[in-house]
Amino acid sequence: MCGILALLGCSDDSQAKRVRVLELSRRLKHRGPDWSGIFQYGDFYLAHQRLAIIDPASGDQPLFNDDKKIVVTVNGEIYNHEKLRKLMPNHKFRTGSDCDVIAHLYEEYGENFVDMLDGVFSFVLLDTRDNSFLAARDAIGITPLYIGWGLDGSVWISSELKGLNDDCEHFEVFPPGHLYSSKNGGLRRWYNPAWFSEAIPSTPYDTLVLRRAFENAVIKRLMTDVPFGVLLSGGLDSSLVASVTARYLAGTKAAKQWGAQLHSFCVGLEGSPDLKAAKEVADFLGTVHHEFHFTVQDGIDAIEDVIYHIETYDVTTIRASTPMFLMSRKIKSLGVKMVISGEGADEIFGGYLYFHKAPNKEEFHTETCRKIKALHQYDCLRANKATSAWGLEARVPFLDKEFINVVMSIDPEWKMIKHDQGRIEKWVLRKAFDDEEQPYLPKHILYRQKEQFSDGVGYSWIDGLKAHAELHVTDRMMLNAAHIFPHNTPTTKEGYYYRMIFERFFPQNSASLTVPGGPSIACSTAKAIEWDASWSNNLDPSGRAAIGVHNSAYDNHPSSVANGNLDTPIINNVPRMVGVGVAAELTIRS
Repeated sequence: MCGILALLGCSDDSQAKRVRVLELSRRLKHRGPDWSGIFQYGDFYLAHQRLAIIDPASGDQPLFNDDKKIVVTVNGEIYNHEKLRKLMPNHKFRTGSDCDVIAHLYEEYGENFVDMLDGVFSFVLLDTRDNSFLAARDAIGITPLYIGWGLDGSVWISSELKGLNDDCEHFEVFPPGHLYSSKNGGLRRWYNPAWFSEAIPSTPYDTLVLRRAFENAVIKRLMTDVPFGVLLSGGLDSSLVASVTARYLAGTKAAKQWGAQLHSFCVGLEGSPDLKAAKEVADFLGTVHHEFHFTVQDGIDAIEDVIYHIETYDVTTIRASTPMFLMSRKIKSLGVKMVISGEGADEIFGGYLYFHKAPNKEEFHTETCRKIKALHQYDCLRANKATSAWGLEARVPFLDKEFINVVMSIDPEWKMIKHDQGRIEKWVLRKAFDDEEQPYLPKHILYRQKEQFSDGVGYSWIDGLKAHAELHVTDRMMLNAAHIFPHNTPTTKEGYYYRMIFERFFPQNSASLTVPGGPSIACSTAKAIEWDASWSNNLDPSGRAAIGVHNSAYDNHPSSVANGNLDTPIINNVPRMVGVGVAAELTIRS
């Protein structure tokens, strides 16, 4: 992933303003450590920090059309770029970059070209012929993007908050599936799939259709000119990503460049559920497996860096981002620049444990729609920014546009959890890859219970975070929480602790408004809490809060764990790792 920053129509074309844009763009250099670029046309500035994945030698940005009248700065991958090039035989492309097609498509088709792109992207395009500009974000919001406005009438666009928060009077999240046109005066939604209306679909479940659609989604993400691997937690989603990748890697351009043996990566506390399961899957698939260990204290020490990079104070996002942040640093140290990951499956299939309590297929489907629409503020935010913090790119095939259309058109009756029929969460996905003749995964992995990433890395991780917050946030502070933080008032000491750190980095009111809020149980929306009356007394985004569903639910442990009132030795007695970035803890198995 790259970092983009645009300042548009600021009525200032001075050298001092250019220097300021460069200064702000450098705040995004972690996203693109390979090269920096800037284009200025009067009082329009387009800056770029590049992470070179496709055509590293010549794909530097900004990019132009033939006569250089149209210029674009892009963060993303366009998987169908070769097909799109063939639609424009009269155009001359200067680079082999997948993003090179965007300026040419605009010249050929105008603003409506955005829906032709198969991939993930955030871009700003400037047409110097009439000084108009266009900004757009991908369908689901896999790439982050923010928009802001200055008192001087300027419009700002940035991949991260830190690129614009100090210079805008107001800023907000650029909504997924939207474009901003200066010609038409604002935002409009370009992504309009059938599921967006939340109407209940009726297409029968077909295992082969589902399997092939996912395989296609994975295969197209093997487009790379740099070393890559897969994130493997040992859960269903990441294991299927690894299995399909390993199955189809041979014969690809990537295999010819970097070898046909897949590398897999896992992180966890010593003895965690994920480490054990991931090792089993890696052995089954024959990957070169890299296992990273961290301690509770290592994670706590990284919290401030995590919040600065992830740009949120949402509890569940920070819990899950921290191990991913630590792992990404070690992956990058091995020379890997791209990984394929399993985010998104729980949203489109209803895989979170609270879906066990969905009262009917209508509620089930509507909740999945709500979850997909909010992904850009949770798992997409985490997967992108936790990896981009170290110049690593994460690709997520479960959120492929075509695959989402296939999954969301299935009659939700098939997705419902029905214990009397042996159907657990994500049964339709598990069944589609349950191949007796050429198994994709061991049976017990294929039917392993859902484990949220922040739980799977080790249960003591979340418990340790709660204990740490207990030490730093007093009861008196909690009494005043509503006055200090009137928007999204933290209801737990852990939430208050994260909010204090966030406000230190991003003190503007607009910044706090970019983060979602509201009660949650096991990552549910606020609406789904109504499914079980007992949940309102045990609100926590951890999967273990799904009492009566999770095999290691909080009610199976002392109540002090659920309430966050742990004895402090869980932190003080954990051995420290000397330097998060060192490779001494690395275990490589093949």
